[in-house]
Amino acid sequence: MPVTFRRSNMPIMKNSYTLTAAEAPSAVPPADRADLRRKNPSLSRSALVSTFMGLIINQAKKQSPQGLVGLKNLGNTCFMNCIVQCLSNTPELRDYCLRDVHHIDLNNNYRKNSALMEEFVKLTQSLWTSVNTESVSPFDFRSQVQKYAPKFVGCNQQDAQEFLRFLLDGLHSEVNRVTQCPKVPAVDFDHLSDDEKARQMWNRYLEREDSKVVDLFVGQLKSSLTCTVCGFRSTVFEPFWDLSIPIAQKNVGEVSLKDCLRLFTKEDVLDGDERPTCNHCKARRKCTKRFSIQKFPQVLVLHLKRFSDSNVRASKLSTYVNFPIKELDLREFASESSERPIYSLYAVSNHTGNTLGGHYTAYCKNSTAGEWYSFNDTRVSPMSSSQVRSSNAYILFYELTNSSSHTKYQTCRL
Repeated sequence: MPVTFRRSNMPIMKNSYTLTAAEAPSAVPPADRADLRRKNPSLSRSALVSTFMGLIINQAKKQSPQGLVGLKNLGNTCFMNCIVQCLSNTPELRDYCLRDVHHIDLNNNYRKNSALMEEFVKLTQSLWTSVNTESVSPFDFRSQVQKYAPKFVGCNQQDAQEFLRFLLDGLHSEVNRVTQCPKVPAVDFDHLSDDEKARQMWNRYLEREDSKVVDLFVGQLKSSLTCTVCGFRSTVFEPFWDLSIPIAQKNVGEVSLKDCLRLFTKEDVLDGDERPTCNHCKARRKCTKRFSIQKFPQVLVLHLKRFSDSNVRASKLSTYVNFPIKELDLREFASESSERPIYSLYAVSNHTGNTLGGHYTAYCKNSTAGEWYSFNDTRVSPMSSSQVRSSNAYILFYELTNSSSHTKYQTCRL
């Protein structure tokens, strides 16, 4: 059962958020909206700035804690609570909710089903605009989650990473700027350069999936397949919402995050029953396969694969993964050598226990206070950045600090 206690030594925040209402934007017919977007790709950003000046986050007269509110456990819902806290501390997603900007997307795409996004927004606003430190009940939000994904009905413990994927998919589907998916004809991209092929495949993805959630969390992965007989190399570019990376094993007691990423991107040999068909040889051949990151997302979610996939006996790896808090340089994993993506950590989802049972907590960096806090259901307490790393770290949330990598294809948005 969750326990609530009075928070001590909690610093007073410099700023406090309040919400102001604005008139709902007028609806734009789908045909006209599509035409406007083609003529002016930057329209949506300028329209947001000019239309929603009344929805800015104002300085409140009363000083109160911001974003330091716990969530009540409704019966094994710690997996949900920790993910909500991590997402509510994602600055751009938080502001998207606090400013009610999601109403633009909801009004423009005429979607009738928006209950999940509405409840997520309400919950985020409760966490960031409460005038006291009382914990909040996520009951209404959980009800909408269960309607969207019935697998989360009941009080069974669930996997936090699986819940994160379901939640982001649900939020995206309700604020997707695309109302009618176009018919996409089959196109042969093999004659194009890798960079042009990646660019066109990214644009085709945005023709179907385009939302604030995609803007923040989706990147592009490059998969290269090389035939060992003729040397023919084929490439495939696919979007990703997070990366599930294996935990490297060494004789020493700890490994680095880059060790795990190197294991994820290392060249694998596909032979025997795994041999693919070479497009040049027109026969199944022994090939090598390698991953690299073509487009880095604004928010990079790294899932450490601590739980085994074995059907014989489930187990959990408690290996200590040493990950950087700041200056995570991922250029060695980029498809192009000119890329130099730098990330900073802002949230961690932790799992304590084993495969039979456990508990989830979150460590989040509060952007207002600039300090780290521990979120354990209803309990919120300050912590040192030196305590963020532990063998319980399960999902890492990183934010891109240099914009060149993220804006790579922004000019190509249709």
